[in-house]
Amino acid sequence: MTVSSDGRRASLDFQGTLDAHMVRELEQRLADPRLTEAREWVLHMDNLTHLDLTCAYALLRVAATRSDAVAITVRGARRNVQRTLREVGFDAVARFQP
Repeated sequence: MTVSSDGRRASLDFQGTLDAHMVRELEQRLADPRLTEAREWVLHMDNLTHLDLTCAYALLRVAATRSDAVAITVRGARRNVQRTLREVGFDAVARFQP
């Protein structure tokens, strides 16, 4: 996952596979100060082929525990990735776009 930001909007680009052995690295990247400063996150997931529940919960935990509101958009997620995100309740904090 790579992070870029213009200060207001952060873009998170995902690729490949995210499973349990990668959760620590994912959590470290999600602690990026640019994400804390941004009011909007765009998660580009069109190149993400697999997301397991552990990493999906890590995403949810970071989004749900912010002290201020952030608008989250998930773009391009494959059906299996969307299903995993919905299973953990990520659709309560984010909107999905094709």
